[in-house]
Amino acid sequence: MIACRAPGSDALLCNKNTPKSMGAGIFLAVGGCMPLFGRVNCFVAWVPATIFEDVKVRCPCAPHTNKVENKKGKAVNRREFMMTAGIAAAAGTLFGAAQSAHAGEFTGKIKKAVKYGMIGEGKTPLDKLTLLKDLGYDGVEPNFGEVDMAELAKASESTGLPVHGVVKGWSFDDINTCIDQAKEIGASSVLIVAGKVDENMPYERNYIETQEKMKRAGEHAAKREIHLLVENVWNNFLLSPLEKARYIDEIDNPWVGSYFDVGNVARYGWPEHWIPVLGKRIVKLDIKEYSTKIMNDEGLWKGFKVEIGEGTINWAAVRRELAAIEYAGWATAEVGGGDRKRLADIAARMDNVLDL
Repeated sequence: MIACRAPGSDALLCNKNTPKSMGAGIFLAVGGCMPLFGRVNCFVAWVPATIFEDVKVRCPCAPHTNKVENKKGKAVNRREFMMTAGIAAAAGTLFGAAQSAHAGEFTGKIKKAVKYGMIGEGKTPLDKLTLLKDLGYDGVEPNFGEVDMAELAKASESTGLPVHGVVKGWSFDDINTCIDQAKEIGASSVLIVAGKVDENMPYERNYIETQEKMKRAGEHAAKREIHLLVENVWNNFLLSPLEKARYIDEIDNPWVGSYFDVGNVARYGWPEHWIPVLGKRIVKLDIKEYSTKIMNDEGLWKGFKVEIGEGTINWAAVRRELAAIEYAGWATAEVGGGDRKRLADIAARMDNVLDL
């Protein structure tokens, strides 16, 4: 697609569409389509005509004067012009065409990350974060004690890739230290699991004891301005969204919220039913897939043996409910990792199911 625009005007001279004002000068609208991550993406780049060293545009152009000429006044045929336009289009991508190639519903709203332990390529934190940056990820989230935080902080500063959170996991031991480390590295959250119910830990006792621990840790988190987020996991506890909402509300601390794992909840129900109940309590998301069909045929844990977007989760419904609560924040993949190729595939799958 090619069109031209007159100096100081918002009206196209050779096209009926109207672009946004680009200021004075002749601009060429150069566009095209290309396959990317399993879908066809189209872009338009408005490029100053001055970028074409070998051609000039004759404007204003009526139908009989719609020509492009070289500096010698000789008409340039379509093939010659498109070859030059291709160069300009490539230049245009440097100024944002990559972003306009596909703007999904959650582009600019959801930031994409992986767990640090998923990065199977690279020897140092700098190597690993550089890889993530190259693949288009927005951040990373390590486990507490998994990597030297000072070295990770240097890698984050060098690459510009933030460490958005720290996973504390199943124990409240050293929780304040974890919160402090999260603050020092520039993270905004600590993920915690609210105990586990089993034959030796009654449900009510776990509710009371973990809630007290959450209250104490939440006080320190509030002082450090770090979100302390309870994740829904397979710990036989907080088995409904109503119960989890109540559990968080009773703590009565704006810095205590929910880390919602979309895949983990599929064993108990449907994630799109949880999201509207938890609402603004959801601060961050973990992304994985689950298949209830495989679960029923082969067993509970086998349900996770499916790639993101290929299970039974209704991602369109998940997106609908996230949009309804105006969710904006981090979404971190928690699946089997690997090398560059594997991480690129995960990124593409996240883009697809989250419409990034």
